[in-house]
Amino acid sequence: MKSRRDRIDVIYDILSAIEKEGGQIKPTRLMYKSNLSHKLMKSHIQNLTERGVIEEITTKKKKYIAITEDGKKFISELRKMKRFLDSFGL
Repeated sequence: MKSRRDRIDVIYDILSAIEKEGGQIKPTRLMYKSNLSHKLMKSHIQNLTERGVIEEITTKKKKYIAITEDGKKFISELRKMKRFLDSFGL
């Protein structure tokens, strides 16, 4: 039984949470949905933003994290990979 998530699992959880909320999510909600501390979430958000998988959107009063088209493609491929691994019981 795994006690800690791998980096790829955390990224999958982040992107899944954004996708389930319709493509954009508030940072605090993302933090809770992906089960991360604020510090870890900020680190992952920065990393994913630099790679073009997500983007930060700031309006006059609110801040959102949104998934990009590249992010949608990436999570689709991650899902295929997870299904493949699960089919072998890995």
